[in-house]
Amino acid sequence: MSELHDRIRTWWDADAGHYDRSSGHALSDPVQAAAWLAALSRFLPPPPARVLDVGAGTGAMSLLAAELGYMVTAIDLSDAMLASARVKAEAAGLDVTFVHGPAEEPPPGPFAAVIERHVAWTLPEPARAMRAWRAGVAPGGRLILFEGSWRGEGPLVGAKDAVAQRLERIWGIPEHHHAPYPPDLLRRLPLADASSPEPFLRAAQDAGWRAVRVHRLRDVEWAVERSERWPLGWLTRRPRYAIVADA
Repeated sequence: MSELHDRIRTWWDADAGHYDRSSGHALSDPVQAAAWLAALSRFLPPPPARVLDVGAGTGAMSLLAAELGYMVTAIDLSDAMLASARVKAEAAGLDVTFVHGPAEEPPPGPFAAVIERHVAWTLPEPARAMRAWRAGVAPGGRLILFEGSWRGEGPLVGAKDAVAQRLERIWGIPEHHHAPYPPDLLRRLPLADASSPEPFLRAAQDAGWRAVRVHRLRDVEWAVERSERWPLGWLTRRPRYAIVADA
């Protein structure tokens, strides 16, 4: 596992300087940020509960949760990503605790909730990680996975993606990451090719979380779509959802 973690860490360290160029990553678009604030408010217990943000990256969700009044601990495998998050938290005057480490080794709790956004697909053993998160929550604690069908759903996904990629080349729109994710790494990530919420639900259930339910995040989908040049947002739209479970 250490070899795999090292390779994943190296890729995200290299991506840290590029990552926030995408408004969807940094949540620099105010409408997207507002949609995510609404999602956090909807699914988290009332503030000032303790929240663990796993795979916090450059801190977008951690900062939004702190803005809502939560006591936030942010953990990430990439120290370079966390360095960017620390700078943003300081500039915003927000109190966030940052921890450098893998998702499978969360800091001691107890936490009222564990959240992650677009991280589960990067985990080699998602159920193992979610089991470790469950061990760190207080009685009545909650898991919230903000994820999506990243491979897309429906028969026209491939054709729409091809048109979108051609338009991005014509318009000179830069990639959202510094490089493609290595194919051999992707093959070792069980959730990277998800085309429905089912694999995420199953991972949470296998980890011992209970009452696992799914909510479609149509307001987030709309906010992401409207932030893109037409018709890119429509062509690249992916179903997004919150998977919520109890400890």
